[in-house]
Amino acid sequence: MCGIAGLMTRDGRPPDAAVLDKLLAALSHRGPDGDGRYVSGGVAMVQTRLAIIDLETGDQPLYEPGGAALVANGEIYNYVELRAELEGAVDLRTRSDCEPPLHLYRRDGLAFAERLRGMYAIAIHDPAEGGRLVLSRDPFGIKPLYYVQTDDCFAFASEPQALIKAGLLGEPASVDADARRSQLQLQFGCGEATPIRGVQRVAPGETLVVQRGRIVERRRRCALPAGGPEEIGEEAAIARLDAALRDSVEVHQRSDVPYGLFLSGGVDSSAILSMMAELNERPVIAFTAGFQGGQVHDERDHACRLAERLGAEHHEIDFAEADFWETLPRIAAAMDDPAADYAILPTWKLAERAAQDLKVVLCGEGGDELFAGYGRYRALKRPWWLGGRGIRNRGVFDGLGVLRDAARGWRDPIAGKEAMHREMGRNRLQIAQAIDCEDWLSNDLLTKLDRCLMAHGLEGRTPFLDPAVADAAFRLPDGLKIRGKRGKWLLRRWLDRRLPEAQAFTAKRGFTVPVGAWIAGRAERLGPLVATHPAVEEIAEPAAVRDLFAKADRKRAGFAAWGLLFYALWKSAVIDGREPGGRDVFAMLEESR
Repeated sequence: MCGIAGLMTRDGRPPDAAVLDKLLAALSHRGPDGDGRYVSGGVAMVQTRLAIIDLETGDQPLYEPGGAALVANGEIYNYVELRAELEGAVDLRTRSDCEPPLHLYRRDGLAFAERLRGMYAIAIHDPAEGGRLVLSRDPFGIKPLYYVQTDDCFAFASEPQALIKAGLLGEPASVDADARRSQLQLQFGCGEATPIRGVQRVAPGETLVVQRGRIVERRRRCALPAGGPEEIGEEAAIARLDAALRDSVEVHQRSDVPYGLFLSGGVDSSAILSMMAELNERPVIAFTAGFQGGQVHDERDHACRLAERLGAEHHEIDFAEADFWETLPRIAAAMDDPAADYAILPTWKLAERAAQDLKVVLCGEGGDELFAGYGRYRALKRPWWLGGRGIRNRGVFDGLGVLRDAARGWRDPIAGKEAMHREMGRNRLQIAQAIDCEDWLSNDLLTKLDRCLMAHGLEGRTPFLDPAVADAAFRLPDGLKIRGKRGKWLLRRWLDRRLPEAQAFTAKRGFTVPVGAWIAGRAERLGPLVATHPAVEEIAEPAAVRDLFAKADRKRAGFAAWGLLFYALWKSAVIDGREPGGRDVFAMLEESR
């Protein structure tokens, strides 16, 4: 696990060494175990390393006899099998999981990523093929990769803030108004455009070819199997799921350093705990977050009972209101691609604690998307006269009278994807799942996981987001995904058989953070500070903002108030360049006025 960055100048001149120094400095938190750089003609690449596999010989860049060089951020879980396949045909010089992709590239060309099972953002420079630069990102978008194209160069990095701090945007950092509209209404990004003008995401599963500082070719590898629901019985589906989860968890545990688990107590993380406990001789090290005070549900007692039942070493972490006010400015700065998800708060503190003992944790992201766990999927299947509705038809700010421009154009990218997936033969439920995988999962949940963990030098692995599990889950009949008031039906059945104590069919109240109550409690001071913040004044009516914060203990108002607060802090830190330092929320807002 690492941070990578690089650039290709348009005129072929060697990149400025000072720019490379800035890229390395900006990504140092992602790789505290070392760094490397590569310069050839008008191309440069840098990498900061968090050593997980091949601690001794896995430094990057990596090279192959044909002259190509690679830097990568991620883990290739099937590297053992790929090495066995390549043995004898090529000279494997390291034990690194990232060396096989380089040899596959030389053998298979741009199709090299089709063979990779893992999470990755890879950059390859190949002087033998016209000096082209090749970028590739894993199909689910677990690992991030961003780029800019200016009059002078093409540049890429694991995080947008590296491009900003290295001065590679071609102009001072600013906000893209269209992307901001979607960001505020959804509280995560949609598609490839980020809210930072000029900064684009490499799409999940995308491979780009860059020549002379311009993208000349794109190809895409889909994370989900093609086709509509298949015909399969429950027993056969459970057997297939068991084999897929066993296989996935086993390869996700390939590591030369200790690893653990983020355990929420819900179905997804409980399923992973169950399999990890079976596959490991030593106790699983598990971490669970909870909240002091308030009226929200806390799953710590349930998680503790499961950990005790399976012999895990369990650690509980409190997230208090004081943590919210003290850490939010640093979290907003780290979330340079601003996914405004409540769960960034406990995830940040979990990562901070887990990093004291470990370098790797497994997490449950992806279970809801692949097995249809969200309530919005169940609503989608009901007729409109029984409360059925489409996904994401209403934005966070719709009907609140707060934003000056709340036009519905923010949903256009979603509508376009719905039409595309219909043409692919997917049914209504599959379409909703596929769109969530492409945007919500990649640009919210996985962005949150990457930034919060990498800020503390910790790697997060997601066993549900694996080809074996996707093949076992996505084409299940709707009745094995949703039955009555329960989503994730098949996964619940599997878990109930293995671990009855998990109470897989008991209604869970979800993972909730009492942000609305905390904001409402300080609304008298907080509301005016946010309302008069320059970034918020530009887009919202100050009086309406103050009123919104006064009502933040109500669900919709609280969610919208949180979005404006997060946006103001993000804008100050990432776009305006105000480092949070040790300032709390109030000090950060007051300084920005």
